[in-house]
Amino acid sequence: MERIDALVIGAGPAGLMAAEALADAGRRVVLAEAKPSPARKFLMAGKSGLNLTKDEAPADFARHYSAGWLAPILRGFGPADVMEWSRALGQEVFTGSSGRVFPVAMKGSPLLRAWLARLAGKGVELRPRWRWTGWQGEAFAFDMSGGPRLVSPIVTVLAMGGASWSRLGSDGAWVPWVAARGVGIAPWKPANMGLSVTWSPHMARHFGQPVKGAALIAGGRRERGEFVISARGLEGGGIYAVSAAVRDGAGLVLDLLPDLTGEEIAARLARMRPGESLVNRLRKLGLSPAAAGLAMEWAREAPFASLKHLTVRHDGPRPLDEAISVAGGITRASLTEGLELRALPGVFACGEMLDWEAPTGGYLLTGCLATGLWAGQAAALVA
Repeated sequence: MERIDALVIGAGPAGLMAAEALADAGRRVVLAEAKPSPARKFLMAGKSGLNLTKDEAPADFARHYSAGWLAPILRGFGPADVMEWSRALGQEVFTGSSGRVFPVAMKGSPLLRAWLARLAGKGVELRPRWRWTGWQGEAFAFDMSGGPRLVSPIVTVLAMGGASWSRLGSDGAWVPWVAARGVGIAPWKPANMGLSVTWSPHMARHFGQPVKGAALIAGGRRERGEFVISARGLEGGGIYAVSAAVRDGAGLVLDLLPDLTGEEIAARLARMRPGESLVNRLRKLGLSPAAAGLAMEWAREAPFASLKHLTVRHDGPRPLDEAISVAGGITRASLTEGLELRALPGVFACGEMLDWEAPTGGYLLTGCLATGLWAGQAAALVA
C-alpha cells in the first residue's frame, strides 16, 4: 500500500483547482485521473469558445445558482477572480456584449497547458489512467495499467464530476461507493439539456437551422435566446435557460415575435394581399423559415393566433448522458462548511459531484473552480 499526503481524484477544473490549493499550502499532492489526459470536458466546452465566467456583480452572479449555500464560496472566487486567474496563466480575457467572459485565444487548450505546467512546477504529480474503484477497508483502490493499487492518503478531495458526458469521464460510477459510506446523494437529473421532439416529415428541411430572437416562457421565467432545430428535437442556449423548469414539469411556450404586440401583428396581416400563402405571410411578419416551420408544426390550423403563445409539444428532456450538466449529487446536509464529508472525515468533495445546478454562460465553470478552491483550502488544514 502506498501512503501519500494529499490525494485528489479527478483532474477536471474542480480537481485541478483543489490540487493547486493543496500544493500552495505546502502539501504533497497526487492527482489521479481515470482518463489518459486531464480536463476532457473542459476542453470539449472550449471547442466553440471557452466561456470562463459572466462579468456580473457578486450578488447578481450568485442568484443564478440553485443552491444558496454556494454564495460565500462564489464570493471567495467569483467572476473577477476567474478573470485574474486566467491572466495569471498568460491568457488575457475579453468580455462580450452579453457579459460573458472568454480568453482571447477562445480555446481551452492554451489555458490548460499553462495550468498543468504551473501545477507540475508546484510538485503536483498527475497520474493518468488511474481509475478509482472504491475503498478496500480505509484505503482507496485504483485500477491502472500495472494492475490494482491501494493508496492511503492523509487527506483526500473527490472531484469526479456528475453523470453526463460519460465518455469524457463524468460517469457517476462513484455514487454507490460513496453512498455506502453514509453520504446522502440526491438523484441525478439532467440540466442544461435539449428536449426530444417527434417531428412531422416536413420539418426535416429545417434540421440544423437556428431560431433566433424568440422568447421562451416556462415556470414563470421568460428568456430571450437562440436555439436549434435538430432531428432529435430542440437544443441550444435558449432551451437550456428554461430547461430546469421544463424538466420539473412546467409547460414551454414560445413567443416567436417578442418585439411585436398582438395588435401590431394583426395590423401587418391586415395590410397583406388577400390570397397570399400562410408561409409567405409568416415570412413577411419577419419569421425565418425555421420559425415559420415551428408555427406550422404546432399550430397549423391557426398559426397567426399562436405566434405570441406557441405551445411546444415535446417528449421530455434528452437523456441524462447528453446533458451539459446535472442536478443532484452529494447533498448539502452531508457536507461541512468546508465541503468535508461528515460521514468521512478527511475526505472532501467539490465540483459537479455536489448537488447544485446553474445555467450555461460561465456559471458552471466558475462554480467548479470556486468549489474546488474552497475544498482544497479546507483540506489543506487537515493534519
